Order: sequence, then C-alpha cells, then structure tokens
Amino acid sequence: MNIWIVVAIIVVVLGFIVGNIMLLQQTAKEKLPKPDKDNNANFDDDDDDDDWGKK
Repeated sequence: MNIWIVVAIIVVVLGFIVGNIMLLQQTAKEKLPKPDKDNNANFDDDDDDDDWGKK
C-alpha cells in the first residue's frame, strides 16, 4: 500500500476525532433555555382513538 494513502487515512481520522472534541467543547459552553410554560398543558389524554395499552 502506498505510504501517502496511509498518511491520508491517519490525517482524516485525526481530523474527525479533533473535530468532534472541539464540537463537544463548544456545545458544553452553551446553556439550555429554561421552559417558561408547561409543555404538557396541551396534551389531551382523553381523545385517544387508538387502542395502545388497552387489552
């Protein structure tokens, strides 16, 4: 196998690993927004037309 192919594969793999580590560091700095309303308020459990969970 040609040495340049091996070097290219190593560079691509290292670039992939370093890119993912940098992405994790960037996303770790971001804060998640706090919900300001109840997300389950519009969930209507009485209007189910399916038989999921019923025997």
